[in-house]
Amino acid sequence: MCNGEDENGLALMKRTEQEALYSAIQGFVGKWWNGSDLYPDPCGWTPIQGVGCDLFDGFWYVTDLSIGPVHDNSLSCAQNVEFRPQFFELRHLKSLSIFNCFASPQHYPVAIPTENWQGFAGSLESLEFRSNPRLVGQIPHSFGYLRNLRSLVLVENGLTGELPAFFGNLINLRRLNLAGNSFSGRVPDNFGELNQLLILDMSRNLLSGLLPSTVGGLTSLLKLDLSNNQLEGKIPQEIGKLKNLTLLDLSNNKFSGGLTTLFQEMSSLEELVLSNNPTGGDITNLSWHNLIRLTILDLSNTSLTGGIPDSISELKRLRFLGLNDNKLTGEISTKIETLPNISAMHIYGNNLTGELKFSEGFYGKLGRRFGAWDNPNLCFPSGLISRINAPFGVKQCQQEVTQYENETGLDTNSKMDNNRIWNPESNPIVSLGFSIFGIDRFRCQNGMDDRDSSISTCQKHGTRSTFAALGMALEVAFGHGPL
Repeated sequence: MCNGEDENGLALMKRTEQEALYSAIQGFVGKWWNGSDLYPDPCGWTPIQGVGCDLFDGFWYVTDLSIGPVHDNSLSCAQNVEFRPQFFELRHLKSLSIFNCFASPQHYPVAIPTENWQGFAGSLESLEFRSNPRLVGQIPHSFGYLRNLRSLVLVENGLTGELPAFFGNLINLRRLNLAGNSFSGRVPDNFGELNQLLILDMSRNLLSGLLPSTVGGLTSLLKLDLSNNQLEGKIPQEIGKLKNLTLLDLSNNKFSGGLTTLFQEMSSLEELVLSNNPTGGDITNLSWHNLIRLTILDLSNTSLTGGIPDSISELKRLRFLGLNDNKLTGEISTKIETLPNISAMHIYGNNLTGELKFSEGFYGKLGRRFGAWDNPNLCFPSGLISRINAPFGVKQCQQEVTQYENETGLDTNSKMDNNRIWNPESNPIVSLGFSIFGIDRFRCQNGMDDRDSSISTCQKHGTRSTFAALGMALEVAFGHGPL
């Protein structure tokens, strides 16, 4: 019989390892749990849900430990949870996950132990505390010893305090997720030394101050989410060095100073979300057509000015366009309708003007996901779009009669007809509300200069007409030919 094998030639677990495992689990799930009776061979024929093992020198050692209701038969935590000293004797542990363990109000608040994590310095690669609102306190400084960590996930806990500077020493990190806590203070400058980091998520905290320019050192980064904090100042130019970035979310902060033109060089971006910042600046300053992989562009409520650039219509993968609640002006090009994958477009709450000339099929495709309301001078042409597909909250274009001067020298308030004075204010019939013409009101004005008095045009809100239409209406009203 070889070392570490039983009489059947099967590998064994050292008793010290086995007892450390049973005691560690008991600290989380309660004293009622009798591991030695229930699971006499935890890495063999009586495996424990959430426990993984590997062989070292012919013996089984615990390499993975997952506590919490991940599966139906997972180990659930007791009300009074404790990190027992035996937990830190599992020296071959590579992955630790504590999920929804310190959760209910009945649980006493528990802090992460501040000491003994250095015992995992040579083995631990993944450390995760997720959805533990009763897990409180600061990140232990002894986490700084975990130089082999590739993934550190501290999500939706009750953790507080400033981000420790030792994070910059964990140079093997690929994923750092600190979302949903109450971390405060500034982002440490040495975060930029994590040049192997692929995912950085520090959203939903209380981080403040400037985003350091050293963020440009995260050259391997694929996803950066700093949303829902209190970060301020100008977005650093160095962010343009993140050429591999596919997601950038800086929403719900206090960033200002305009859009950096270096965004247009980040051609790998698939999601760019900057909403709810006082960013400001002219949206047309960027060459949007360079961001050919964009699927989500959300610049809502960022105090942007200018018109909606035609270059956005070249983003053929775009699915969501959010430009609402800004200060955008001008007319909307129908080129946006050519975006083959667009499924939601929000342009409400601006100062856009003119006609919406999109096809009925476009409105039917997007439905209420097309939002253009709260643009007082924007309308859609009447008679061309059925009521069911009309853009919600947008008025129909109206045709108005306005005062004009003709070429005969008469003023705009009177017209001679067989020695009679015609006053448009006193004759309601010339409101031109005749259904026979399919027109409600006109805005009429001269379209040519004095050298060509034969052509005058009527421009209306929604469709084009000619001065002849007005003449026809007056013929009906007064019984004479066109003026």
